[in-house]
Amino acid sequence: MKQKLSEQFLSLVDSHIRFALEEDIRNGDLTTWATVNMNLYGVMKIISREEGVAAGVLCAKRTFQLLNPQVDVKVNVSDGERFRAGEVIMEIEGRVRDLLMAERTALNYLQHLSGVATLTRRFVEAVKGTKARITDTRKTIPLWRDLQKLAVRLGGGVNHRYSLNDAVLIKENHIYATGDIVSAVRKTLEYLSKIKKEVPIIVEVESIDQLKILEQFFSRVTRVMLDNFDGVELIKEAVEFIDGRVEVEVSGGITLENVRDIALAGVDYISIGRLTHSPKVIDFSALLEK
Repeated sequence: MKQKLSEQFLSLVDSHIRFALEEDIRNGDLTTWATVNMNLYGVMKIISREEGVAAGVLCAKRTFQLLNPQVDVKVNVSDGERFRAGEVIMEIEGRVRDLLMAERTALNYLQHLSGVATLTRRFVEAVKGTKARITDTRKTIPLWRDLQKLAVRLGGGVNHRYSLNDAVLIKENHIYATGDIVSAVRKTLEYLSKIKKEVPIIVEVESIDQLKILEQFFSRVTRVMLDNFDGVELIKEAVEFIDGRVEVEVSGGITLENVRDIALAGVDYISIGRLTHSPKVIDFSALLEK
């Protein structure tokens, strides 16, 4: 899955990598500088130890290039493509000192972001043939959000809001702080009208009774989020009650074992926090050719 990236995004990636390299190298790589001749050149191969969906390849490539623009990077597996165990993802040729200093940072990007894309793809494939779309949440690593959300798209998922300014999401705490769900929605509509801003409005409900109270606003809200509904039958009941009048999202307690049943209930979106907050990293090795 190819993703067209803006110049602004590419600039963000480079800035992110520069900070990461500074974090890791600081005043120098004592081990490499002590053991490796300054004029030694070679080739390093990044090899997958398991299968998955690639993400972070661009980041890994730029890590080597930002440390030394003279390195030559050959990419064999691009972002969004599947790879097998034992496959050579990329080959980097240049000064060995630079290859070793960039190695860990490059692998950190590759292993985590490929983990996000791979887990997302598994959920996407699990709901194939239904109308449900797999989406992420804001449960991201601070300052990694753009990269993680790109990895979700590379895995075939779609992105929820990027920031608090992209959409309204009225959750349990907002309702509690306001007093009740009706007051929360009314205040939201008044505020958006006052500031002349049009954004999606999503309202979280935790029961059928709360959903029925919200019904009066179906013409004004974009989506209802069924949060931690206990069982597929209750989700089906909610979907039947909504009857296509607003979009339906389900969140909370989603696993690979139950996601297809939830999708078959007729929901539009299934949001999964673990796509970004706790994916299993993919194992890669960076090895110098002898």
